[in-house]
Amino acid sequence: MRWAVVAAAFAALSVAGCATPSEHGPRPPADYPRPAPPAPRPVPPTVPEPPRIVELSALPGWAAEDYQAALGAVRIGCRINRDPAMAPACSTIASVAPSHAEARRWFEKTFVAERIGTEGVLTAYFAPVYEARRRPDPEFSAPVRPKPADLVVADGGIVLRVLPDGSAEPYPDRTAIETSPIDKPLAWMRPEELFFLQVQGSGVLTFEDGQRIKALYAAHNGRPFAGIANPMRDRGLLARDNTGGDAIRGWLASHRGPEADQIMRLNPRYAFFRLAPDDGKPPVGAANIPLPAGRAVAIDPAFHAYGQILWVDAEAPLLAGAFPAYRRLATALDTGGAIKGQVRADLYLGEGAAAGAEAGRVRHTLRLYRLVPRR
Repeated sequence: MRWAVVAAAFAALSVAGCATPSEHGPRPPADYPRPAPPAPRPVPPTVPEPPRIVELSALPGWAAEDYQAALGAVRIGCRINRDPAMAPACSTIASVAPSHAEARRWFEKTFVAERIGTEGVLTAYFAPVYEARRRPDPEFSAPVRPKPADLVVADGGIVLRVLPDGSAEPYPDRTAIETSPIDKPLAWMRPEELFFLQVQGSGVLTFEDGQRIKALYAAHNGRPFAGIANPMRDRGLLARDNTGGDAIRGWLASHRGPEADQIMRLNPRYAFFRLAPDDGKPPVGAANIPLPAGRAVAIDPAFHAYGQILWVDAEAPLLAGAFPAYRRLATALDTGGAIKGQVRADLYLGEGAAAGAEAGRVRHTLRLYRLVPRR
């Protein structure tokens, strides 16, 4: 409707502009001074669009790549990649000699890079290791909840709660869940660390006796994910360039209780977990493949297939203390509630506090390329 109104107005103006002088009064005499015609507007120079297909050697950062580590990422991707065009490349990868030079030669002989979209955002995530307790106390007061028996996933991925009378309703949000009683919690954690465990999706819990148990994602409540960094910045709780994970977690810990709860409840999504023995292996992503640290990315599966080989070119960080650039080959092995869009990726950086500190500072401008076999 808005465009129809604009079009009608434009048509009316066009008619007025084409009217003859007699329609608007007497014609002026021939010697009547007329305004000079307007000077032609300068035509802005045409900015050539960057090439969509480039040689790998032209990729920013390619010369500094660890080609053997990149080769390992491709081997993982080939296990699940269903693109028929990738089959010849995947069939030859086993014969590549394990050397830096041979790996580079194989890449450049086998692939070219295809630019995806324009610019987007790179973030990062990690597998946290958090303390936990088997009984609650004032510090460890947040229950790790298992998937509820009344939670079902209907057609189209809609998450519902089945009521006693057999009817169903949308599953409650974070506030309603956290204020409801819990019969059999899996463990007890610090509230802010449970919040971060839910954001990351999985992690390792360490108990008082030294036992390590994996907390694995089991389900979520179907509510949209909402980040809390920007609201905290806008409320003046964090500095504009210091909204990374460490800063958020530190603020929540120092304001533990109703004040921190109010902030965390700005994110209505809530994750449930299951426990498993700690086998020492990396966490498994949505593609059901263990995630190689630094070489796996979570993507939006609406735009990318699992097993796809991508070149990450990210720079211009927004957060203080961040590495200036991330340029490397990675495989699409995971997804996440906040990973939406064609040029959007979340880089898995590994397990523990050091990986978490780095991941919390990653918010870089992203250019993304897809490796495609030569024709």
